[in-house]
Amino acid sequence: MARTRELKPRDLRWRCPLTHFEFQDTNALEGVPGPIGQDRAVAAIEFGADIASEGYNVFVTGISGTGRTSTTRTELERRAASMPVPDDWCYVYNFDDAHQPRALRLPAGMGLAFRDDMARMLNDMRQVLANVFESDEYNDKRDAIIKEFRQERNAELQAFEQEAQEAGFALGRSPAGLIVAPAVEGEVMTPQQYGELSDEERQRLDAKREELQGKLGEIMRRGQRDEKETRERVRQLDQEVAHEAVDPVFKDLREKYSAVAGVLEHLERMERDLIENIGMLRREDDDGLPPGLPPQLMMGMQQKNPLERYEVNVLVTNDPENGAPIIEEANPTLDKLTGEIEHQAQMGALVTDFSMIKAGALHHANGGFLIIEALQLLLRPFAWEALKRALRNKHVRIESLSDQYRFVSTVTLEPEPVPLDVKVVLIGNPFIYYLLYEHDEDFGKLFKVQADFSTEIDRDDDALQQYVQFIAHVAKRDGLLPFERSAVARVIEQGAELAGDQQKLTVRLLDIADMLRESSYWAQKSKRKKVKAQDVTHALEQRIWRANRIEELIFDMIHEGAIMVNVDGAVAGQINGLSIMQLGDYMIGRPGRLTCRTFTGRTGIIQIDREAKLTGRLHDKGMLTLAGFLGDRFGRTEQIQLSATLSFEQLYSELEGDSASSTELYCLLSSLADAPIKQGIAVTGSVNQMGEVQAIGGVSRKIEGFYRTCKILGLTGEQGVIIPESNVRHLMLQQEVVDAVKAGQFHIWSVRTVDEGIEILTGIPAGRADKEGEFPPDTINGRVQSRLRQIANALHDEHRRDDDGDDEEDDQPTKPLSDQGQPPHEETRRR
Repeated sequence: MARTRELKPRDLRWRCPLTHFEFQDTNALEGVPGPIGQDRAVAAIEFGADIASEGYNVFVTGISGTGRTSTTRTELERRAASMPVPDDWCYVYNFDDAHQPRALRLPAGMGLAFRDDMARMLNDMRQVLANVFESDEYNDKRDAIIKEFRQERNAELQAFEQEAQEAGFALGRSPAGLIVAPAVEGEVMTPQQYGELSDEERQRLDAKREELQGKLGEIMRRGQRDEKETRERVRQLDQEVAHEAVDPVFKDLREKYSAVAGVLEHLERMERDLIENIGMLRREDDDGLPPGLPPQLMMGMQQKNPLERYEVNVLVTNDPENGAPIIEEANPTLDKLTGEIEHQAQMGALVTDFSMIKAGALHHANGGFLIIEALQLLLRPFAWEALKRALRNKHVRIESLSDQYRFVSTVTLEPEPVPLDVKVVLIGNPFIYYLLYEHDEDFGKLFKVQADFSTEIDRDDDALQQYVQFIAHVAKRDGLLPFERSAVARVIEQGAELAGDQQKLTVRLLDIADMLRESSYWAQKSKRKKVKAQDVTHALEQRIWRANRIEELIFDMIHEGAIMVNVDGAVAGQINGLSIMQLGDYMIGRPGRLTCRTFTGRTGIIQIDREAKLTGRLHDKGMLTLAGFLGDRFGRTEQIQLSATLSFEQLYSELEGDSASSTELYCLLSSLADAPIKQGIAVTGSVNQMGEVQAIGGVSRKIEGFYRTCKILGLTGEQGVIIPESNVRHLMLQQEVVDAVKAGQFHIWSVRTVDEGIEILTGIPAGRADKEGEFPPDTINGRVQSRLRQIANALHDEHRRDDDGDDEEDDQPTKPLSDQGQPPHEETRRR
């Protein structure tokens, strides 16, 4: 017989010893928020935050609940506190091109002060200009210029009029302006009077009128030139007066912002523009709209105050005392990332200006850190490409989703880009990281640092103490009842159960924190002042009860016989396999009957579920491994020929994973050897071509599922489960199962090979081959070898009885065993 090992109760569950803890309850502890066991990830975040080289942005990978987001934020906050505060950024009017606003950089905290100073200056300027242009001194100078022009023009017109009168003409007005007409006694001659004149007199008057009209035209042209010169002199006077009035105001601002070159340049250009357009600014109270328009239309046509273009739009401001910024963008749309330009509706069109430019997350995080959920970023149209563009080009250019889908004519802007110096931290699961790394050539260049958060850590003394400190921290932070030592130990045991390993602890701290809150709740319901171990156990039981309705239905069907499972007796070619059903965060272990039938033929091993397309690729791989095992063990000296069908009975959903491959092999060997399998023993485990049983997942839940089935149908003391030896360390069974093993009502065996397992299942030795490859006839392997030879001989005799060449199909060479797993229709098509 091969070596077998029945597990002891101490092997089935790790117990956290109370001797590790000297405290009575968590009130005596300070508590530490975590993280637990994430030294590698924390070091990667620190490295990514500190290194200044290009492309060293960070991608934080890990499963939700491991503290990846909170730990990242904490580490970045610690780093950001010692970093220099980034500058403020403002947008101002561009006097060269209004559609390309200029970006101004100011020291941290100075942006708001500059905006307020400009607003006060504009208010003061309105009053100063009003006072200056309403003063007597200004009006006297302006009137003198106008009076000089009018006197010169009037004198010239009076002299001309005197000349015209002496020549018998008078000045008159027509729609075209002043004209010269013949006169009689100072009155313009009527057409009748003009017609009574002789031809010679009319010719003389016409010639003289043309001469005088020419002189009048010259006088009018000189008057227009003089009027233009007069307006220019008035404009120069206005500019001189305005310069004298506003220069002291600008001088104060220039002194205050003398260290900011961009501000000084803007002030100079602003002062020059203000003085050049002083006439327009003086008429700011006139809206320029025609009278009598409806109020709704006037609102749409209302003109902006000309002085508003001298205001300042503060895009980003930073507190000089807060260090570098850390921005978390929960909704990373294109507008939220790069900023946006708002618009107003006027007369059916959308218009805008520099004051409607809004900052994005990249602007706010400039000089610091930007944290984004990777999945949320990838789901937003154009956002991922915009982020990569900004990181590659090292500046933020405002982009809008409306620019990509613009159906309405709008007045848009092209603001000057803002230089970018930011560390982007993406947070996502490993699948997204590897997907981007594989399919996006820019990803590896821009995100060179991976901070990988683990889901479990080694269970050593240091890890236990960290767990204790975390439990104390959550209890105090959330106002929970203090936890006794026994409750703390029970929580830590659950940490090992969630990790699925006696030598590990889960670091999905969100799950642990939820368990602490629920345990405190049930302790309060029981009127206790401290949380005991029984409260933690009750909380876990209640969590299972809230989630296991489907499980209850399944086991009710097993009890009623609707789902057929035998847990007593022995049957050849029939075995109980174990599977896992995942429903949300709840895992159900349930048994399922596997049957096998073998008979004479050449079709090979047919898995009925596979033919019905109810299996996944991993299961198919495990199934095909059986052919390799049989070929290696029984086909070294002779060709194997057989027909076999395997099926998981009452399977109505897809079967995935290779954990049933050893189950299928046990069932196949039992059918070939005609060796009954004990129905009270269920099996799980993967198998390789050498017959070694390999570890599988969910081993504890599978065992618990079969134990519950045996309990429902009746415990006999002979029932149990066979598991791979490499899965023993993963056992964290419920106490009820451990107690049943201790009482001898249930058994758990661990095996390394299929031979060990088949001996437990059948009670018959597996048998070893001699030098010629022959197995003892009274063993499982010997009986299988004998059956395979019987099938081969039967097929050979049948072939000899056929007429030569008459049976075309029989003339075909027998397929190797590796091909015999193909379905029959595949074989026919290939032929």
